[in-house]
Amino acid sequence: MAKTIAVVNQKGGVGKTTTCVNLVAALREAGRQVLCCDFDAQGNATSGFGVDKTAVSPTVYEVLIGNAEAEKAVVQTPWGDVLPANKALAGASVELIALPEREFRLKNALARLKPNYDFIFIDCPPSLELLTLNGLCAADALLVPVQCEYYALEGLSDLLSTVRAVKRGLNPAIALEGVALTMYDGRTNLSMQVAEEVKRHFPGKVYASVIPRNVRLSEAPSHGKPVLAYDTYSRGAEAYRALAAEFLGQNNYGNL
Repeated sequence: MAKTIAVVNQKGGVGKTTTCVNLVAALREAGRQVLCCDFDAQGNATSGFGVDKTAVSPTVYEVLIGNAEAEKAVVQTPWGDVLPANKALAGASVELIALPEREFRLKNALARLKPNYDFIFIDCPPSLELLTLNGLCAADALLVPVQCEYYALEGLSDLLSTVRAVKRGLNPAIALEGVALTMYDGRTNLSMQVAEEVKRHFPGKVYASVIPRNVRLSEAPSHGKPVLAYDTYSRGAEAYRALAAEFLGQNNYGNL
């Protein structure tokens, strides 16, 4: 039965989708059965796995509103399975308001898929609204990418307040899986200072494996591939392999 992890940070541009896509690919490379649920209307995780988001159907939107079964929407790729998304998802927040169990639509949909996987990762949108709430209600844990920039911790208090509210009323079991430092540049004092500040805020929860600034990570999505397939020996690929190994170790899967 899959463990479900929401990859979430309402601040955009922190490497959330990059982390989701490449961590899924690294875990798949390690022999795990992994699903990426793209839950962002931009559909970047979908295209990051080489799936044409303009042509794919059905998507997570149809699953969410009850017009398609989750199993029928899953797309298999060499780097992990994808529950795709596209711009149709943008209107889902409004439609969900009138639907029963609106906070649990994604959880109920993924429940049908959980027996097929070791891990399901949800790439949440960069905002705190009904779609993100669905992601948090569906998840067993959350993984928070934090970029090593000046405003890194800005907004995290809002995210944690939302998570506490979800934990109190909707999903008591949700826990913080870990915090992943992204866009790290070891040559700058700023990156090191931000890393120390994040570790102070989240003691024992920050992954030792950090994701560096790496041009290959930026190029890979335009080729419809995770960086592990685009440039398998790049610093970015090796960093996500290390993060996957650390993640598996924490989840009692041993080393890669």
